[in-house]
Amino acid sequence: MKWVYWARLYETKFQAGCVVKRMENDWWIYGYESPREIEIFRSRKGRYGVRFVP
Repeated sequence: MKWVYWARLYETKFQAGCVVKRMENDWWIYGYESPREIEIFRSRKGRYGVRFVP
């Protein structure tokens, strides 16, 4: 199981959560295969990112 990291880090967990919700909705709207797992992680510097397993 290999994680794919979203290209950007965000200042707040809320912003990262919005990206997660957008990813969940875009997959079925545009006909892509949905990722098996999506999660928010915190970097060493305190910023938040999104990673998923395709």
